[in-house]
Amino acid sequence: MITWELIDKVLPAFVLIHYRWNGFFEPVNLEVMSQLLDPSRAAWLYPIRGIYYFASNRFLWPLFKARLLPIVLLSSFIYFILFFFTYLPQVAFLAIFQGSSAWVSGAFLVLGEGAAIVAALFEAFFVDETLVDIFDAVLVKEGQEELVTTSRVIYPEPGNPAKRLGTPTTSAVYSPFSLRQIAEFIILLPLIFIPVAGTPMFLVLTGYRAGPFHHWRYFHLLDMSKQQRKESISRRQLQYTTFGTVALILQLIPPFSMLFLMTTAAGSALWVTDIERKRRAINQQSSRLGEQYHDDIMP
Repeated sequence: MITWELIDKVLPAFVLIHYRWNGFFEPVNLEVMSQLLDPSRAAWLYPIRGIYYFASNRFLWPLFKARLLPIVLLSSFIYFILFFFTYLPQVAFLAIFQGSSAWVSGAFLVLGEGAAIVAALFEAFFVDETLVDIFDAVLVKEGQEELVTTSRVIYPEPGNPAKRLGTPTTSAVYSPFSLRQIAEFIILLPLIFIPVAGTPMFLVLTGYRAGPFHHWRYFHLLDMSKQQRKESISRRQLQYTTFGTVALILQLIPPFSMLFLMTTAAGSALWVTDIERKRRAINQQSSRLGEQYHDDIMP
C-alpha cells in the first residue's frame, strides 16, 4: 500500500532535501545522489538505453513487427477517444484548483487513464510472451546464456539470438498481471489535482511500485524465494524507483506506449547484464584473494 513511509523513501530521488517524521530537514545522502548521477549506476538510463538497443539490433524487430499494426491502432484509438471526450471536461474541473496549469495536468491525467486501459489490454494481446522473448534474447546476446538456460531451452547454433530461444521449461512471465498495481495506479491519479507537485508525485510513486516488476523475470531465473526478492528489491529500491518512473513516462507517450514497454524490457535485460557482470567480477576477485591468502599461510 502507498504510505507516508513509502513517500519518505521515494522523495530523496528527486529533491535535495526530504522531510522526516521527526520534523527536521536533512541533506540527502551523497550515496543517493551518486546512484542518480553516476552513469554506471544510474538505473533511470536503462529504459532510454533500451530504445537505442532495440533500434540498433535487428534480431529484436520481428518480435515486435507481428503486433505492430494492431498495437499502434488500438493505442491510437484509445487515446483519441479519451482526449476527444474527456480532456476538456477534466481540464475545466482541474482549473478550479490549479488555474492555467490545468492544461498540463489534464493532459497527464488523460495519459494516465489511457496507460491504465492499455496496460489492462496487454494481457488480451499476450504481449507478456513477447516481453519474455525480448528479455531473454538480449541476455543471450550479451553473454548471459547460462542464466537463461535455467528456464528455457537454448539452441546451440550461432547467429540470431531470438531464433536460439527454445520452449520454456518453467513458467515464463516477464511481469505478472497485477490488479492491485492497476488499482493503485488509478487511486494515485487524483494526485495530479495538486498544483505543480502533484504530477511528479504521481509519476514517482507509481514508478516506486512498478520498477521491481521489470525484474520479475530475472528473479525467476535466479529461482529467488519471496523473501530473497524482497531483500534484493530493498537493496536497489531507489534504482528501481527511478527506472520505473522513466519507464512510466515513456509509456505515457501516445501511441507508442506498447512499443516503449518492449524497449524497456530490452533496457531491463541490459541492467541485469551489468548486475551479473559486476557480481561475477566480485566473486572472481574474492576467489583470487582467497587463493592468495591460502598460499600465504602455507608452510
